[in-house]
Amino acid sequence: MDVQGTVEDGFEPVRDAFAANFAERGERGAAVAVYRDGRKVVDLWGGTKDGDAEPGDATAAPWEPGTAQIVRSATKGIAATVPLLLHQRGQLDLDAPVGTYWPEFKAAGKDRVLVRHLLAHRAGVPALDTPLTPAQAIDGVSGPAAVAAQAPAWTPGTDHGYHAQTYSWLLGELVLRVTGRTLGTWVADEISRPLGLDLWIGLPDEARPRVGRLTRVEAPPRPASAGLRARPKKSVADAYADPTSLTSRAFAAISPAPDENADAYRAAELPASAGIATAPALARAYAALIGPVDDHPRLFAPATLTLARTEESAGPDRTLLVATRFGLGFMLHGPSSPLLGPGSFGHPGRGGALAFADPERGIAFGYVTNGMQPNVTADPRAQALVRAVAVAAVGG
Repeated sequence: MDVQGTVEDGFEPVRDAFAANFAERGERGAAVAVYRDGRKVVDLWGGTKDGDAEPGDATAAPWEPGTAQIVRSATKGIAATVPLLLHQRGQLDLDAPVGTYWPEFKAAGKDRVLVRHLLAHRAGVPALDTPLTPAQAIDGVSGPAAVAAQAPAWTPGTDHGYHAQTYSWLLGELVLRVTGRTLGTWVADEISRPLGLDLWIGLPDEARPRVGRLTRVEAPPRPASAGLRARPKKSVADAYADPTSLTSRAFAAISPAPDENADAYRAAELPASAGIATAPALARAYAALIGPVDDHPRLFAPATLTLARTEESAGPDRTLLVATRFGLGFMLHGPSSPLLGPGSFGHPGRGGALAFADPERGIAFGYVTNGMQPNVTADPRAQALVRAVAVAAVGG
């Protein structure tokens, strides 16, 4: 694979790992970017723009510097930035009941759900009794109405479980009620345009040609010595296979599964799963959370950064059935989702994408791919790149 792009001196291990992803880990098309202390030090891309192009097809459109992809749940970290910035500006109280801003949400025993519970996956509504159709999921009305009416699966605030799809309507409606703007519009106005990011929650028509097609691909076999579990525990696999389990129902809150390559889906504002970005945009966004970038001041004040990565939820996850750690909207470093170190915060996307920052090391990272492998929180391609960043930035 002819890897394109640049790395600064010392970050060559990232190029090596990126090339190895194509040779050894089933990569089709991808990009990775790293910022250090507000400056881009890695910007690499390779492969084909569309994941369903056959490997080696000389007629397939190549991945280019501005190629963007849906990043699935890596969108959640960008979405979580919005309520935290609203709190920083004094417009949102993290300890207020959600019903303060969204009265309909008080229904079915949710009157004591706090804003911080939504962000930390503690609201108790990861699944819907009646799933939404793809059309309902993107109409801007049905989703908020469904989560407002839904009875919680556990007493809110007492436990956590990943809100895989419902996170879209929970955060989206909260931001709309507080600001009068959709979450995607807020991100465009306050984050993407000021920072010059190719990042959208709700793809505009003019950006459509830049977005590659996603496809599902099988991961090549991994050696037993790979470190990460080659197969999920039987209990986890059984939960994904059981349509009545909370795990399956959470991921199937939209049913049947939407076509992620459809224009209507890409244009929809689904802050849990349908953000679209380039790798440099994700890395630059996280770089701006932790420090100045070019002439732009940092987005998170020190107190807000502390809130983002202070543990709110930890231990067995009722949805994912593995131990997870969450701050306010961000996944934190841990065995199920390894990042660069204990202070790292960010979010993976099911199937591959990953974005995070490590303030202590001044590192911000973004990785996007068009080949969706069957991984939820620790894709081997992303993890190989993270390990390479550790070698380059930390010394091993």
